[in-house]
Amino acid sequence: MKKTNNIKVVSATIQGPLHLNKNLPCQDFCKHSTKSKNFVAIVSDGAGSAKFGKIGAKIACDTLIDLLKNSAFDNIQDQICHAIEIARAKVLRHRLNKTHCAKGMMDFSATIVGVVYYQNKGIFFHIGDGAALALSEENYNNFIVSPPSNGNFSCETFFYTQENWKENLRFTSFENADAVFLMSDGLTNFSFSADFRNIEKNFLLPIHNFLNQEKSKLKARRALANTLNNSQARKLNSDDKTLLWARL
Repeated sequence: MKKTNNIKVVSATIQGPLHLNKNLPCQDFCKHSTKSKNFVAIVSDGAGSAKFGKIGAKIACDTLIDLLKNSAFDNIQDQICHAIEIARAKVLRHRLNKTHCAKGMMDFSATIVGVVYYQNKGIFFHIGDGAALALSEENYNNFIVSPPSNGNFSCETFFYTQENWKENLRFTSFENADAVFLMSDGLTNFSFSADFRNIEKNFLLPIHNFLNQEKSKLKARRALANTLNNSQARKLNSDDKTLLWARL
């Protein structure tokens, strides 16, 4: 059995050129826990059009981490749904939600992509875009992915603040993975093939190998941030970028 406190985690969040040029804040947020029963990690992307998207993203991450880190894994899907309900209730009562109604919640719109992992078993939970990936070092072609979910248009996605959030919540299970990646949508177009049937090995595997070998967490975090913010990455996607990597 692998203990959660032995799990190595490195993450970085970069403000995208689009937000930087428009003097808009980075709306991404991520968080993880390795000090309890379960390993839990979440990346949440606040909607650029939402006034308080970053706050909505932070509420989702803080709440779900707190409630899921010691949850029973045998009914984890129910626990995840309950945790999202609590996060929604916090948004509903938030002091910046002047209406305290469902319409006001949309000012806090954010996507969710997360993982709960316990004793070699894991589950991704996902609302909206972004992506999650579980890798096996025995065969990098044998991976599990939770791809983005968009609406009728590529620029449209789904949020946990919507009334029909349960219809858009997806679960993907995996076992015996060596590493997981969680990412916001600013990275998906150059992390996978267009149909998400293949990973971009020239991008993801060097990141995995470097982070796996680098003993200094500070150096690992700086290197990851520099990779996400290099000129090619900025050119390929101008959105905010968050990547969370964990060695299980």
